[in-house]
Amino acid sequence: MAFELMASMMCADYRNLEKEVKALEKGGIDSFHIDIMDGRYVPNFAMSLNDLKCIRSLTQKPLDVHLMVEHPINTIDLFTHSLKKGDTIYIHPEAEYHPSTTLQRIIDAGITPGIAINPGTSIEEVKMLLRIVKKVLVMSVNPGNASQMFLPYVREKYDELLAVKDLMDIKIYWDGACGADKIKEYAPLGVNGFVLGTTLLFGKKTSYGDTLKKIREMRF
Repeated sequence: MAFELMASMMCADYRNLEKEVKALEKGGIDSFHIDIMDGRYVPNFAMSLNDLKCIRSLTQKPLDVHLMVEHPINTIDLFTHSLKKGDTIYIHPEAEYHPSTTLQRIIDAGITPGIAINPGTSIEEVKMLLRIVKKVLVMSVNPGNASQMFLPYVREKYDELLAVKDLMDIKIYWDGACGADKIKEYAPLGVNGFVLGTTLLFGKKTSYGDTLKKIREMRF
């Protein structure tokens, strides 16, 4: 069963970012998830454009850039110019007056377009955007901080998206409080990838390689 594993780099050890990137890459991570927070759309500051550029220079693996910022249209070119083909940018539709315009800018730059759906956002609210994007990042926690508890009612969103996945030609990704139990349950149902943070990957005694190997060898 094929599914992607992405490292949530806001959870990495920033005392040696290059070492972290190389260890994750050697361990078999599929891509690097970059959380950009502006302290306005979410009540936290996280990674910066410079962090993104640094990680982009250290690896050939894809980057998944999650913009948790107000009005990303104002700064979207800074991010698209720092990425390459095969990378992804997710925006939050609520953060933009006209999200389709921002998504078109991402598409025109040759970057894969995606939307991130908050726990409090219904699928109905973003249904039309599913015809534009290639990827949907479903937040299983409220955006802004690591180490939060899983919100059970989000399961309904996965069910709704999985029902239209083939029709809309989208890939679905899990972000937040992702444990082995969630992968074991939702990978067989069709969720394409999982963002790994402190619940499963970072701050553990085992190496990244051993952790990732154990996940991929789980019985489904």
